Amino acid sequence: MAKPTVTYVCSSCGAKVPQMLGKCPVCGEWGTIQEELIAPSASVSAAFRPHIAQPKKLHEISSTEEARIDLHNGELNRVLGGGLVRGSLVLIGGEPGIGKSTLALQAMMQMGDVKTLYASGEESVNQLKLRAERLAGKPSNLYIVSETSLDAILTHVRELEPEVVVIDSIQTIAADGVEASIGSISQVRECATQILQFAKETNIPFLIVGHINKEGSLAGPKVLEHIVDTVLQFEGDQNYMYRMLRAQKNRFGSTSELGIYEMQQDGLREVTNPSELLLSTAREGLSGVAIAAAVEGARPFLIEIQALVSSAAYGTPQRSSMGFDGRRLNMLLAVLEKRVGFKLLQKDVFLNIAGGLRVNDPAIDLAVMAAVLSSNMDIALDAETCLCGEVGLAGEIRPVPRIEQRMQEAAKLGFKRMLIPAGQKMAHTQLPIEVVRVAKVADAFRVLIKK
Repeated sequence: MAKPTVTYVCSSCGAKVPQMLGKCPVCGEWGTIQEELIAPSASVSAAFRPHIAQPKKLHEISSTEEARIDLHNGELNRVLGGGLVRGSLVLIGGEPGIGKSTLALQAMMQMGDVKTLYASGEESVNQLKLRAERLAGKPSNLYIVSETSLDAILTHVRELEPEVVVIDSIQTIAADGVEASIGSISQVRECATQILQFAKETNIPFLIVGHINKEGSLAGPKVLEHIVDTVLQFEGDQNYMYRMLRAQKNRFGSTSELGIYEMQQDGLREVTNPSELLLSTAREGLSGVAIAAAVEGARPFLIEIQALVSSAAYGTPQRSSMGFDGRRLNMLLAVLEKRVGFKLLQKDVFLNIAGGLRVNDPAIDLAVMAAVLSSNMDIALDAETCLCGEVGLAGEIRPVPRIEQRMQEAAKLGFKRMLIPAGQKMAHTQLPIEVVRVAKVADAFRVLIKK
């Protein structure tokens, strides 16, 4: 075998450079060049040789819908777009200890008689057995192997012919023929490429677990996210029991769906109605609390937004938010000062979305501003009123999508009134809740604080 040589690879884009540089000349990122030992003649392993595909005319290709496998996990099926597509490669990323391995193992255990293979490079078979005994499910056709060689794993797949394969994790797997350490950029890229080729050829879907770095992005080269078909992000605060599953990339479905789980002693429990769990029952008479009707993908749910406004004790006011974009909070506070006349320059503002959720729906802008106003004036808002509306820089309240679904969710939970944008168009005139249309933020505040 040829003597390994030193090469320099960018951890962001995977580009190779001749020497150690501070800035990657390809992607422009700083501090991403890493040194690796790799053989000059490293090539793709001969363990798997895909056949040569023949080109076809576009009209000769059948447009049948992709066949999907039901994972018997409603939240995971929702985020994937209806199930796992055969021959696809799905990457699950998340912080250490958030529950990635638990999610993957529990999903395989819930598939019943479907033959599945769980290959782990991090845990022994005895450790996996102990983990499986704590989880809910009765697997009858689940195979487990502890292996770090990719060729050995693919050999097991050829012999067993399972319908779904899980590899935990991609950073612990090594491909033969690549003279680089396990978890290096070259190994991760080569392993992902070989798995993708194998999945497309055999029509077997693969779920691979990936680590994330300290910046919160998936560890390894950026090309890893381009190789796979779907990138799922499993996130949540370890101090809370709720976990959220989002699709950052999905070639076979939407990327706006959201799956919610509750971490329990016997595994992850699917949360089918998150609104009832995210709203506290003791809201009456509390200032700084507003209820927003949010939508993630096709799922509407109500969230409780909490705000605290106090005088700045150290001269420089603080702006802190949990679960909400801090830059957007600063923008909304500027709109409050400019368009409404509330002076918050010398006051600390703290914002929190109850339950540890992170919500990106701009329709909760009005509720955020209402919570800040309620805390600033120390006036409790009506507990039976929820809000929905995006706020513009001019102080106007802009229309939002899926307004009927938001109303139905609010009415189902017992809310009597809902503030919506004045220019909101609705297809139905029969509404299950009282609707108050407001055009500007000042108009909404007059309605909220009216006694």
